[in-house]
Amino acid sequence: MKLLEFEAKQILAGAHIAVPVSTVIRKGDHPSLQTPLVLKSQVPTGGRGKAGGIKVVEQESDIDSTINNLFQLSIKGFTPAVILAEEKLNIKNEYYLSLLIDKPTAEIRLVANKNGGVEVEDNGPATFLNTEIHKNNFEAVGQQLADQFDLQSQAFALQDLVEKLYTCFVSNDATLLEINPLILTTDNEFVAGDCKMELDDNAAFRHNWNFEEKPAEVNFVTLDENGTVATIANGAGLAMATVDAVAERGMSPANFLDIGGGANTETVLAAFKRIVEYPYVKAIVINIFAGITRCDEVAKAIIAAEKQITSLPPLFIRLSGTNFDEAKILLDGADIPLLGTLEDCLQAAKQVAL
Repeated sequence: MKLLEFEAKQILAGAHIAVPVSTVIRKGDHPSLQTPLVLKSQVPTGGRGKAGGIKVVEQESDIDSTINNLFQLSIKGFTPAVILAEEKLNIKNEYYLSLLIDKPTAEIRLVANKNGGVEVEDNGPATFLNTEIHKNNFEAVGQQLADQFDLQSQAFALQDLVEKLYTCFVSNDATLLEINPLILTTDNEFVAGDCKMELDDNAAFRHNWNFEEKPAEVNFVTLDENGTVATIANGAGLAMATVDAVAERGMSPANFLDIGGGANTETVLAAFKRIVEYPYVKAIVINIFAGITRCDEVAKAIIAAEKQITSLPPLFIRLSGTNFDEAKILLDGADIPLLGTLEDCLQAAKQVAL
């Protein structure tokens, strides 16, 4: 289970780990806020900063318009139901710190880098501290972290932080706890500037979890940003076969997209919104063999996409399986044609893609 940032920070605060003072804003709320502040879109995906989903607001007159814009901003197919408003921190430095489970060894590992923030992926693998952490080595790991961050004067504070993070990780059955950036303020305090947290669904019976409902995520991989044919399928095998079929017929597939089992209208619509970010796509091939995923849910998403996305390329649709008849009625009513086979879709797509 992937948490939104504000949910993860609520857990951190409960574990006595410092987070910025914040307010959660939902549509229709009119909270009293003071500037300067940071407004953050709460969507279940990365890259929010580069996509414009995090805004620093210096003037009170800009608060309402910035909130409204963030609520309307789609990031990788997701639009927020919640905005997080936080105090603007006085930052001295930014670091990267995470705890995760190494499945082959069944160890909890601490990973850290002295250069955190949005460009953390630019750091080479050799520059990261990667060490096992357990309840008997907090002092040693805290010292390693002080060495990694070149903060010998903060060794005791880092030891305390390591212990609190480990306890938070274990007690909440987390599989990932990533703080990026871990901020050192000008007052020499460590604050979790951002947090990504994933919890083990199998441990839900031990907790009283009540988190924000999120759309299911899809398995989306860019193959060619200049590709002319996008694909949507369900199941990794069918998605891969669909991509291969597009390529075998001389077309350039832009993406691999597996909407998985149990996808709903919102999930599939989010997939369409990601596809239209590709500038050269001329056709979308949809190949669904429905089981847990229902054809009528896919049909509803297709109809919604046709209404909401003005730049939607032509669709070539093959559906089969659960609730096919209901889907056909919906699509017929919207004058959206179905094709009988994947081969029919590919032949029709070639007419516009080549």
